[in-house]
Amino acid sequence: MRAQTRRMECLDFLVGRENLSQVRWDDAPTRSDYTLQAGDALLAVDSYAFSANNITYGVCGEWLQYWQVFPAPEGWGRIPVWGYANVVASRVPELQEGTRVFGYLPMSPYLRVRPARVNEHSFVDASEHRRQLPATYQNYERTSAADAATEALRAILRPLIGTGFLIDGWLQDQARFGARQILVASASSKTAIGAAYFMSRRPQRDFEIIGLTSARNRAFCEGLGYYDRVLEYTEVGTLDAAVPSVFVDMAGDAAVTAAVHRQFASSLKHSCLVGLTHRTVSLAAPARDLPGPAPQLFFAPAQVELRQKQWGADGFATRVRDVQRDLYAAARAWLHISYARGREPIEAAYRAVLEGRIEPSQGLILSP
Repeated sequence: MRAQTRRMECLDFLVGRENLSQVRWDDAPTRSDYTLQAGDALLAVDSYAFSANNITYGVCGEWLQYWQVFPAPEGWGRIPVWGYANVVASRVPELQEGTRVFGYLPMSPYLRVRPARVNEHSFVDASEHRRQLPATYQNYERTSAADAATEALRAILRPLIGTGFLIDGWLQDQARFGARQILVASASSKTAIGAAYFMSRRPQRDFEIIGLTSARNRAFCEGLGYYDRVLEYTEVGTLDAAVPSVFVDMAGDAAVTAAVHRQFASSLKHSCLVGLTHRTVSLAAPARDLPGPAPQLFFAPAQVELRQKQWGADGFATRVRDVQRDLYAAARAWLHISYARGREPIEAAYRAVLEGRIEPSQGLILSP
């Protein structure tokens, strides 16, 4: 009876590739079901964050190859998440059992990997089906007991902070396209918050950061202190159309995108599509029949590779660690973390995020 109970608890969470509201739970291999070859290691998934960012992975699963990371039955997908796992079996001499790592994981109990380039800080998964993916999605960082106090913050914020950090640096490289104001849609999303945080701390800043959000989230965004002004989506028309502007779009809302482009037209110097919290446009084919510049996709892994070439892999990792330390401290004032474990709580959390019922101040940590 005990073995049967354990089997029922060892489940994969799957979603419909064509319809993310369709979910199912499949029996997954237990630890004893895995036979490791030389060069293999088995990770036991411990905990992971779940946010609108993960829904974007599902929306873009076909086009950006997210479904390829963790293969699933035909028509179904395993949404990738960022979190922690423990090495419970290893046939890699340099990787000891008991090692705890942070990286890209499935919503499943276990993950078999082929560790390569193993060193004291990290390793990459060299499994055949992952070799063509961006390096960002292959890397696993070792953690230590000293990291325990910030594990939840790191799982929730690290991927999103990283994207915000990259956006800020990229805009700086482009001299913000000559813009005097940056418009950030879905200003309550954690990626937008990260971008606004870093932009707001630019020394001798000579541009304004304007957050665009819903009426429900306006007070939250204003309370952060990272935006110079916060407007509701319906107020785009009140902005001065002559001010050179850049649009950083985390929302992926066709109506909001159209409103910004029509308001600014030639004064819009760049339109950057980053996320899909509203999911009414396609990252694969952004709207191009609008006034002003055609929206361009910002793909964070490509920017990571550029920075690693400029600064070296260790240099990039060091800079990210340095900047995230400050933002983690700041986030404690507004981020409230909730924990859930098991089948029903995970499915409930997934649907709440999918349907936009999570407050922007909430961060979710789930465990299989």
